[in-house]
Amino acid sequence: MSFHALTKRSKSDKSRQNKDGKHAPDLQRSGGQTAKGDIVKHGGDLSLAIERFGGSKDDWLDLSTGINPHAYPIPGELAAKTWTSLPSRVAEEQLVSAARRCYQVPDHLDLVAAPGTQILLSLLPLILPDGPAALASPTYPSHKAVWERSGRTPVELSSVYAQPADAKIVILVNPNNPDGQLIDVKSLLEIARTLTERGGYLVLDESFADTVPGASILPHVGEENVIVLRSFGKFYGLAGLRLGFLAGPPAITGVVSSHLESWSVSGPALEIGAKALRDAEWREATIRTLADEMADLTIALSENHLSVFGGTPLYALAGLRNAKGLHEALARRHIWTRVFDYAPTWIRLGLPGGPENLQRLSDALSEAMKEV
Repeated sequence: MSFHALTKRSKSDKSRQNKDGKHAPDLQRSGGQTAKGDIVKHGGDLSLAIERFGGSKDDWLDLSTGINPHAYPIPGELAAKTWTSLPSRVAEEQLVSAARRCYQVPDHLDLVAAPGTQILLSLLPLILPDGPAALASPTYPSHKAVWERSGRTPVELSSVYAQPADAKIVILVNPNNPDGQLIDVKSLLEIARTLTERGGYLVLDESFADTVPGASILPHVGEENVIVLRSFGKFYGLAGLRLGFLAGPPAITGVVSSHLESWSVSGPALEIGAKALRDAEWREATIRTLADEMADLTIALSENHLSVFGGTPLYALAGLRNAKGLHEALARRHIWTRVFDYAPTWIRLGLPGGPENLQRLSDALSEAMKEV
């Protein structure tokens, strides 16, 4: 299929047909839900924790996310027009320019800003060419959910290197969430070249790449068909700002932009995002801080008989026989962690955010481990 046909179809069709001739739900009707109508579960929402274990939000130490606990400092006073005026084209261009430099996006790729990466990954099944898709698993569950919702259930791969010979789209998270597995750039480029020869695409979710210098494929992309998602909120600790980016060939980014339409990114997000992305000094200092605090967290977990076997500088993945039991024992002490239905021996803990919170976690662990 030509890109002209792809663009025309994405603009005019309210629903699309998969290879079996069935219509997938259109973007507006899908509502961010799975086929069963259940919202995909994520970390960072204490509502369930408070409902089950009591307390108020301020009582809880939330370690269920992979968000930097040391947020980029928001300017003391944003200009009133930032809040009262519609976002300007110039402000968006300044944000995109800052992101291009920060992420080292090659000149031949375009970059689109959006209100978070979640909306971007949900668009991909609707605009990418037809054909089998494959997803390295286990990983961030929304990737599978959005493709299933669009009637294009991906094949799940146990290894990123064991790809089906007919795959047109391969989705990888690098570093992976939750285990932190990192795929080297050379291997990624080889995968991308194979897919390009088939008329396909490599989709890379680099939401945690800010914490691992040298991990991103972006500075190395040539003629390969590569689409890269970058999250702003995780590394900069401003998840509530809702800001993310998609880098890719102009034929793809143009279709993405047409779905997002005008004013998709708020004025405050444009201004704060541009300032933060230009701040190389803060970025370098934060990478060092996160590495130091992850080392401290790893030691604390080890001292409490938890073996860390994966993660990134923003979260640790540890294992024990009864991870759910530990999760609930910590919740009774108002510390919220992340466990996984598909891996009952895994527990994920984000950075506590300083010595005081780390000590609180360590003390809670020493008590909670006696109960599991």
